[in-house]
Amino acid sequence: MNNEIDNKTILITGGTGSFGKEFINTLLKDYSPKKIIVYSRDELKQYEMSLIFNDKKMRYFIGDVRDKNRLRSALNGVDICIHAAALKHVPIAEYNPMECIKTNINGASNVIDACLYNKVSKIIALSTDKAANPINLYGATKLCSDKLFISVNNIKGALNSSFSVVRYGNVLGSRGSVVPFFRDLAKNNAEFIPITDERMTRFFITLKQGVNFVIKSLHRMYGGEIFVPKIPSIRIIDLANAIAPNIPHKIVGIRAGEKLNEVMIPKDDAHLCVEFDDFYLLKPTINFNTPIDYSKTPLGEKGVSVESDFEYSSHTNTKWLKNDDILELLNI
Repeated sequence: MNNEIDNKTILITGGTGSFGKEFINTLLKDYSPKKIIVYSRDELKQYEMSLIFNDKKMRYFIGDVRDKNRLRSALNGVDICIHAAALKHVPIAEYNPMECIKTNINGASNVIDACLYNKVSKIIALSTDKAANPINLYGATKLCSDKLFISVNNIKGALNSSFSVVRYGNVLGSRGSVVPFFRDLAKNNAEFIPITDERMTRFFITLKQGVNFVIKSLHRMYGGEIFVPKIPSIRIIDLANAIAPNIPHKIVGIRAGEKLNEVMIPKDDAHLCVEFDDFYLLKPTINFNTPIDYSKTPLGEKGVSVESDFEYSSHTNTKWLKNDDILELLNI
């Protein structure tokens, strides 16, 4: 496998987040990039991160994805861009819709423009299960972002830039995840664990798995794909029982903009879906470039089209994490 990372300059937007830290740790540990640029707007988080990652290859750029000119400057000389910056908290996005739109949609457009301007070779945007059949503003803005990153492959002209998307579920233990929330309640001997709905299910992936999937996608992308890993589901009530087995539950109801179950590939997209051994691929709805056979990746992986009524949902998933699996993943 040709290495797409060694001797390359890589910029990650929102790089001080949970994904960014694990991604950078993996790059420094397992690869030999020329330079790694963290692009984010929080100086304190960058300072704290620089104390951990102080390798001479590291660069820390203050900037907001809402600022197109700053992005153009930051992406000068960059080979690979991972777009991880987003406003992700569902209820906060419902309450502050325009701020979510400015970052998740306008910001995505600015990243695309700056990457084209600087002739960045490979660009991957991180997405979410909430972008499939969205019912909340966060999911809707990420769907728009996904569409922008996929469609730009049709308007890039002769530029040798490829844009793809990686979509996966909740990251186990990341900031904003329910895991640290449950853990804090258990640590403080809370009277009860709040459960929105005992039927609720979610897709879950570890940070390491998410990072490895993004890196693998850099190697297997042509441009125009949405990559979806095959990952397990968890019943939220099982997660609560694993973390705090001795604390009773209290049903508190679904929050604003929240779903009972999540979907990563809607049935309406089944005609675009190709199944591989450990992931699914959604082909672009429109492809004006030389036709690409998305059933075979540059790594030689071969896939097959799914059935017309296929849907990849957290409650009909064939892979489930049970108590022992959850405890092992959480190192409890």
